[in-house]
Amino acid sequence: MTASPQFAEGVFVNRYPSGYRAPGEVDRPDLKGFLFGGENRTPPAPLPAIDPREDWARPADSGLRVTWLGHSTTLIEIDGQRVLTDPVWGPRASPLTFLGPKRFQPVPVPIEALPPLDAVVISHDHYDHLDYPSVRALAKLRVPIVTSLGVGKHLEAWGIPPERITELDWWEEANLPGLTLTAAPAHHFSGRSLGDRNSTLWSSFVIRGERHSVYFSGDGGLSPLFAEIGRRLGPFDLVMMEVGAFHPSWGAVHLGPDNAIEAWRQIGSGRFLPIHWGTFNLAMHAWDDPAERLFARSPEGLLMPRLGQPIVPPHVESVEPWWRSVAQPESAAVVRRLVEN
Repeated sequence: MTASPQFAEGVFVNRYPSGYRAPGEVDRPDLKGFLFGGENRTPPAPLPAIDPREDWARPADSGLRVTWLGHSTTLIEIDGQRVLTDPVWGPRASPLTFLGPKRFQPVPVPIEALPPLDAVVISHDHYDHLDYPSVRALAKLRVPIVTSLGVGKHLEAWGIPPERITELDWWEEANLPGLTLTAAPAHHFSGRSLGDRNSTLWSSFVIRGERHSVYFSGDGGLSPLFAEIGRRLGPFDLVMMEVGAFHPSWGAVHLGPDNAIEAWRQIGSGRFLPIHWGTFNLAMHAWDDPAERLFARSPEGLLMPRLGQPIVPPHVESVEPWWRSVAQPESAAVVRRLVEN
């Protein structure tokens, strides 16, 4: 860790400048507003979801299939291998069992129903990406875990043997049978308590099989790194970008829908699958705001599957606003006005 170019004065730092500038202190959310304010921050009913197990029982004929399971948890089936990203089945994204952001959308299947896995990727140690009960359940599956520098200390403490953990610095890769997993830069931060901020690294990841390649953003703001990732590690068949839990003053560390589209364009290849939304109340915007903003712009190449719906990226021809079946009637109109203005 101390030998990493990203490590300075006892902590990890961002080596890529953010391309985003916050409008000013007036736009910063107050703690009371973050915890209790805002309207429509959770849906009035569970979102429609699909049980993917029947599809998972059949091979992905095209060689690439992906299932969004909520927030940043996805199952990637790539050239005969299966990779799980940022597995979070726990009820809260919080260090406390009784307080903190509570899951409003269950995972479509229990963790025990997953098909055999070849690797798990964990981008960083924030609670909505590194989840204690999920790691404890995965410890029984004996699957290799690839993550960022320093995150292994949590995994070992929770029962993962060190020989099953690979920690990577940016641009380093891990080679597993049929897979190459590469850690790539991200402009973000880390920490699970007040005393360990930036003590571990944060990364995005590239998952490459024999014929296909997927980019997984983890968390991070808009910066020049996306164009460099596209040049050095692309092209990609699929690009998964975080779009939820955004705020004007958080633009350096979270993309949000508009910056996610720009980051995807900088990468320069692949269909675009939005992640990091529709599961937890982590910001002051409406729960469906990210989806509506993306749908209003509808960039060519956008994918917006239902939760639990296995999709083959090149076979998806259109986007259906399925989330509106539970959204407030005025929600879509409000977001359209925001986008147009």
